[in-house]
Amino acid sequence: MAKVTREMVERAGVDVEKLVELLVKNAAAELTTYYYYTILRVNLIGLQGESLKEIAEVARIEDRNHFEALIPRIYEVGGRLPDDMKVFHDMSACPPARLPKDPTDVNAILKVLVEAERCAVRGYTQICNMTAGKDHRTYDLALAILNEEIEHESWFSEFLGEGPSGHFMRRGESSPFVSKFLR
Repeated sequence: MAKVTREMVERAGVDVEKLVELLVKNAAAELTTYYYYTILRVNLIGLQGESLKEIAEVARIEDRNHFEALIPRIYEVGGRLPDDMKVFHDMSACPPARLPKDPTDVNAILKVLVEAERCAVRGYTQICNMTAGKDHRTYDLALAILNEEIEHESWFSEFLGEGPSGHFMRRGESSPFVSKFLR
């Protein structure tokens, strides 16, 4: 733990225990989403499913990157991950993005994907609101993740016909906002 780091965050008025709880729960959501998106992506088949597969893969890889980027900050402020993966899974900030009953229903898979992203947007907005102007490093990290989660939601919501988002599928670098936390 970075003792001065935690002290500065506390002095700035952040409830560090609550912050650690939110960071760990969101890390659990990122790792479990990575797992469930793997299953969802495999089931995106056929003409309609194949058009979504690349986007689901980008979101899946970026969720893994979000998990990796959150871990150092959790430990810097005095937190830690649970020793038990089942406990970690069950504390996720978001419900599991499980494969729908009919794995051939691409629209149902799409709804699972967009709801997972919406949950993530809510979670990182909460962390940003808690740390804005107080904990600059956590705020910067949460904002970077939030930017990517908003893009993911936009991509999936367009496929649901909810209207244009103005976002385009990225080419090249994965996690353009979060990549600086992975170096």
